[in-house]
Amino acid sequence: MTSRPTVEVDLGDPGFVDDPYPTLAGLRAAGPMVWHDAGGRWLATTHGAVTATLRDRRLGRIWTDWEPVGRMEPFNALHRNQLMENEPPVHTRMRRLLAGAFSRGHVERMRPRIEELATEMAGRLDGTVDLLADYAEPMPVYVIADLLGVPRSDHTVLRDWSQAIVHMYEPAVDESVRSAAVSASVEFDAYVRDVLQHRRRTPGDDLITDLLAERADGESLSEDELVATVVLLLNAGHEASVNVFGNGVHALLEHPAEVARVAGGEVPVDVALEELIRFDAPLQLFERTATADVEIAGQRVVAGEKVACLMGSANRDAAVFDDPDRFDPARDPNPHVGFGLGPHFCLGAPLARLELQISLAALLRRHPRLTLAGTSPRRPTWVLRGYRTLVVDLEGSS
Repeated sequence: MTSRPTVEVDLGDPGFVDDPYPTLAGLRAAGPMVWHDAGGRWLATTHGAVTATLRDRRLGRIWTDWEPVGRMEPFNALHRNQLMENEPPVHTRMRRLLAGAFSRGHVERMRPRIEELATEMAGRLDGTVDLLADYAEPMPVYVIADLLGVPRSDHTVLRDWSQAIVHMYEPAVDESVRSAAVSASVEFDAYVRDVLQHRRRTPGDDLITDLLAERADGESLSEDELVATVVLLLNAGHEASVNVFGNGVHALLEHPAEVARVAGGEVPVDVALEELIRFDAPLQLFERTATADVEIAGQRVVAGEKVACLMGSANRDAAVFDDPDRFDPARDPNPHVGFGLGPHFCLGAPLARLELQISLAALLRRHPRLTLAGTSPRRPTWVLRGYRTLVVDLEGSS
């Protein structure tokens, strides 16, 4: 066991948010596990430390209600009752039920719908466009809406609710962010309960119908768990996909020769996608709490202490990735941690990969000469890292 290395870093500093990777490299150099006084938690900086943390069952997702509890209850309830914020035995039961519903062919059922949607949406793009607003943002909401069996026409309000809720995951939030998250939680909750009532009366070939019907060992998801699950699927399915696409396509377009390799088929789209996920991680931090004393990368983590897994840092670890700061769409194998690891590995990863592969392939097939048109401003967030806009010239004349 080594002495506790302590670091000082402002995870909310605008310079860090704009480009965290030089600072993350410094944190890796300080050690695989470093103590962050300002945050009162450990930072797992290397691929090995992040992997060990995510796979160790003594480090769990332990939800703590936001205060004041009464006022924040709508937001708290959506998290307290969801899969991602629970540990066994609740997590085991919920994941078994969700996996059972997902296993009924829903991902493959979505393939032709996604292909048709991506081809149609890519074909409508013309001239100079914001690739996020016109393609990447509506696409995953349409896909998740189709999967769940809710109207595509609700995509705008669903996206607004999702963004209001996930802004709470950043290192520091103000009163306006809290108020927006509570309001969105109330409205989202009511919306989903209406959908559940409708599907009980009128079953369909959608995931919500199967979630309502799913049983395992005589158990089912409670009403609150169903609501929280649907909200989680909509939030995660939208936010992660948009940021993977935006971050990845921006990196790709910064390397025109690589665009040609992918568009021309020299590099398969499914291989390139993994580098789009690795190079500029859409989820930069995932926190776990020690339920017992545990040793990670030579450091003793005491029961009750938190470990923040720095996912973007792990994906730039030279011990695992050759020349990790180089964007290489042909990188294979590519053991990034973009979808997590261990018990909380992303259940929707197969659908996310399918959607992103199809949407990227459709875009490059229809617009193989697209280029960046100007500077792309970042969102003022780091945990969920992405761009505000991604303006491109589809004819490559910029």
